[in-house]
Amino acid sequence: MCEQAASRSAHPECRFSPLRPNPEPKTLNPEPGRFDLIGVGSPIMDLLAPVPEAFLARVPGAKGGMVLVDAAEMERIVGLLDRPPACTPGGSAANTTFNAARLGLRTTFLGKVGNDDLAAAYRARFAAAGVDGSRFKQAALPNARCLALVTPDAQRTMRTCLAAALTLAPADIAPADFRGCRHAHVEGYLVFNRALADAVLDAARAAGCTISLDLASFEVVRESRDWLLGQLRRGLAIVLANEDEIRALFEDATSDYGTLARRLAGYGTLAAVKIGADGAWLAQGGALHRVAPAPVPDAIDTNGAGDAWAAGLLYGFLRGWSLPACGALAGLLGAETVRTLGPIIPDDRWAGVRARGLALGPAS
Repeated sequence: MCEQAASRSAHPECRFSPLRPNPEPKTLNPEPGRFDLIGVGSPIMDLLAPVPEAFLARVPGAKGGMVLVDAAEMERIVGLLDRPPACTPGGSAANTTFNAARLGLRTTFLGKVGNDDLAAAYRARFAAAGVDGSRFKQAALPNARCLALVTPDAQRTMRTCLAAALTLAPADIAPADFRGCRHAHVEGYLVFNRALADAVLDAARAAGCTISLDLASFEVVRESRDWLLGQLRRGLAIVLANEDEIRALFEDATSDYGTLARRLAGYGTLAAVKIGADGAWLAQGGALHRVAPAPVPDAIDTNGAGDAWAAGLLYGFLRGWSLPACGALAGLLGAETVRTLGPIIPDDRWAGVRARGLALGPAS
C-alpha cells in the first residue's frame, strides 16, 4: 500500500478553507494535562471532490464503497479531477474528537500522522479547533488520505491511502498515552488489527478511562463479532452502531431497533443505535429513548455525519445530560453535517449550531 511510498509533497492538489481558532477548550479545565476525551484512530486528511455520475466509470470498484489504494492510484484519480479537491481533517474518531473540542470538551488525540505537508496541515487544524496534539505519533511517511468522490445524489465513493496511519502498532501504545484522560473514544476500524485494538483498550482501561467504541462498519462487525461481544462483557461505557452494524452484531435481521438497543444495553453499556434519516435509539439500564429524526431538505453529503452525531452524544454524556438531551444534541450535529460537503460544519455556521446545541442541555 502507499505506506511504502514515502515523500514530502506540497500537495498542490488541495484547497484549504480557513478555520478560526476555538478558544473554548482553553478555559474549561484549568488543571494541566487533564482531558475530558481522547480520540483514538487514524488521522486521515479527507480530499473532497464533487463529481458527475459519469466520472465513476474511470474509477475501478463499486459506487458507494471504500477501497484501499496505493499512492500511484491516488495520484491518478486526483489527476482526473477538473479542479483540486477541498481538504479537511478526517478519520472517524478524529472527526468526533474535532467536533467535541469545538463544543467545548478538553480533548486530545492518539494516532499516527506522516511527515509531509498534509500532516502539518492536519495538526495545525486540530490545534486551531483546540485539540491537544501532544499524543500524535509520527512516521517518516506520507499522511493518510481519503478521496471522497461525491455524486449529485450525495453518495460517497471513497479511495483511501492509509500510509503513516497504517503503521500504528501495539508497541506504540502504552497506558501513559491515556494518562490524565477521563474517557477514550475508539473507532471500530482499528479492530481490523486485533492486536492493536487489544493494546488500545487494555491501555485505556489501565489508565482508568471509560471507553466508547464506534462499530464503524458491518464488515468490522462480521469479521470481529466474537471479539466485540467479549469486549462488551469486559465493559464498555458506550457502543455506537448503525442499523447494519447492530443487526450484524446480534445476527438478527427481524427485530426492531428499539429491541436491539435494549439487547445491547443489557451488557451494561449506553447503547446508541443510529438509523440514518429515521433518527436513533438510545438505551441505558431500563431506559429507552427514541431520538426523533431531524428533517434535512438540503442534504449534500453524509460524510462525517455519524462522527458528528457521536460527538454530540459524548459531550452530553460527559456533561451528565439526560438521554433525551444527549440524543437531541447528537441529532442536531448529524443533521447539520449533511448540509455541507465534508465532515466538518463550516466555521461560518458553527457558532449558531453550537449555541443551539448547548441550549438543549440543562440550564447552567
